[in-house]
Amino acid sequence: MTDLLIRDAEVDGVPGLDVAIASGRITAVGPNLVAPSTAAVMNADSGALIPGLHDHHLHLHAMAADALSVRCGPPHVHDPAALTDALGRAPGDDNGWVRGVGYIETVAGHLDADTLDHLHAARPVRIQHRSGAMWALNSAAVLAARLNEASHPGVERAPDGRPTGRVWRADTWLRDRLPPSRPLRLNTIGATLTRMGVTGVTDATPDLTPHSRSAIEASIADGSLPQRVHLLGAPVDLETFSPPARLTVGPYKIILADSGLPDLDDLAARIRQVHDRGRAVAVHCVTREALLILLAVLDEVGTIPGDRIEHGAIIPAETIDDLHRRGLTVVTQPGFLADRGDDYLRDVDERDLPDLYRCRSLIDAGVPVALSSDAPCSPVDPWAAITAAVTRRAPTGAIVRSSECITAAQSLARYLTPADDPVLCAPLADVLAAPSADAVQATLIRGHCAYLG
Repeated sequence: MTDLLIRDAEVDGVPGLDVAIASGRITAVGPNLVAPSTAAVMNADSGALIPGLHDHHLHLHAMAADALSVRCGPPHVHDPAALTDALGRAPGDDNGWVRGVGYIETVAGHLDADTLDHLHAARPVRIQHRSGAMWALNSAAVLAARLNEASHPGVERAPDGRPTGRVWRADTWLRDRLPPSRPLRLNTIGATLTRMGVTGVTDATPDLTPHSRSAIEASIADGSLPQRVHLLGAPVDLETFSPPARLTVGPYKIILADSGLPDLDDLAARIRQVHDRGRAVAVHCVTREALLILLAVLDEVGTIPGDRIEHGAIIPAETIDDLHRRGLTVVTQPGFLADRGDDYLRDVDERDLPDLYRCRSLIDAGVPVALSSDAPCSPVDPWAAITAAVTRRAPTGAIVRSSECITAAQSLARYLTPADDPVLCAPLADVLAAPSADAVQATLIRGHCAYLG
C-alpha cells in the first residue's frame, strides 16, 4: 500500500494542515510535514478533509437492478400512455422480462395483471411500487412465475382464487421463481458511492440468501465494491456465517409490513430469539400503527444496545420520550421529502404530517438519529439528503414541517463514519452552505485514492 501525504487540508476547521498516511492509517497531522521519499503527494488546495460518509440504510443488489430497470413513475412517466411507451421501448433482460420500478398510482391507478395487460402484454412484465412493498405482474409474468400454484401469503388473490398479479413483501421468494439470470455486478454502484465520498454502507435487505451474500463478498474481494459493508440481512444464527474482512454483521432486520401487521406474540417471540443470540434488531416501521405495535412488544421483551428503528416515517410526538427511554436509534431518510414531499402533503393523513420524517425533535430529545438514503427507493446522493434535512423542501418548493429542520453540520454528523477519508474541494463551512456531491474532490479508502475528481 502506497504511503500518502495530503498537503494544505482543512482538518476539523483548522486550515493549512498536512496529513500523513501510512499503511492505510493516519500517522501525523500538522503544518509542513516532510514527505517520505516513497509517499505520493496530494494537494487538497485548502479543501476540508473529513471522515468518509456511511449510508446507514440502502440495498446494494436492488440498486444494481434498478439501474437496469425502466422508470415507471414521476418525473419520467406521468400517465398510462407514457407508461405504455416506456414498457414498449424497454429492452428486457436475458430472458425477455421487463422490470419496472418507481410506480405510483397517480400514473395509471392500482396496477394488477389485467391493467398491465392493457399496457403491455407481449412480454412478461413486473413493476415494483415505489414503496418497495409490492410487485405487479402482467398475465404473462403470472404464468411464468407460476403464481396459480403458489401458497405464499404475499400472493394477492381475487375472490375466485385467481392471482391478481399483485405480490406483497415477497422479493426473495418471487426472485426464486423467475428464470435464472447473470449475477448483477456492483462495480458501478461502488464507483458511484465513492464519487460521493461514501466509504461505508449498511445493506438493509432482510434475510439475504447465501447467493446474495456471496455476491457481495465477491464484489468486496475483487475491489469492485471498495466500501465497507454492514449487513442487516445476515442469518440470525451467526455460527453459520463467517464474514470476511470489510464485511460486518449488524442488527437483524425485521419487517413490520404496511400491508399486514404481525401478531404481537409472533413478533415478541422473533425479537426474543434474536436478542437471546446477543444480537440487536433493526425493525422496519413506516406507519404509526407499526411503531406503536413495536413499542408495545418491546415493553414486554425489553431492548438491548443496538436496537434500532428503520425509517421511522411516522413518529407520533407522544412516543419520542419512549424511544429515548429505551435507547432506540432511528435510522431515517429525509431525502424522501425532497423526492416525494408534494405527494406526502397531498396524500398523508393530516394528523400524521407533523410526525413525518422527524429529525430535530428526535435529536433535541436525545434520541440517536442516523441518516441514510434507502436507495434505490430514494436517490443515493448523501449530499442531497443532507440538504433535504436542512431545508425539508419538496420538489415544488413547499416546506414539509420547518420545525423539524436541522443544520447542515448536524446532518453531516449523522452520515459520518470514523474511518476512511473523502477530501472536499473547499473549506467545510463553504461546502455545507450548499451541500453537493460536486464538492468531493477525492475519496480515500484504506489510504488508497479510490476517487479523484
